[in-house]
Amino acid sequence: MTDRSSNAHVINPVLALPAAQRLIDLHPDARAALADLLKDLSKDARQRAQKSWRSNKGPMAVYWKAVGAYATHLYRVVRLHRSGPC
Repeated sequence: MTDRSSNAHVINPVLALPAAQRLIDLHPDARAALADLLKDLSKDARQRAQKSWRSNKGPMAVYWKAVGAYATHLYRVVRLHRSGPC
């Protein structure tokens, strides 16, 4: 097994997008509100993925899992207090 890269762009591919810097540059209050919304979106999407999986709706489970993953990556870009790499 190989060690995973500690490069932030590998850990969070959203950071490689040009719009990521625009998110980082938002006013702290806007970033806090957006982070809260994205955290809720991630949690809800992951719950929907589990429900879809249990209902044998694989394509919808994959869709919601992806929504949850992207919401989590975006949350980590905009959250106010980062501890280490995203």
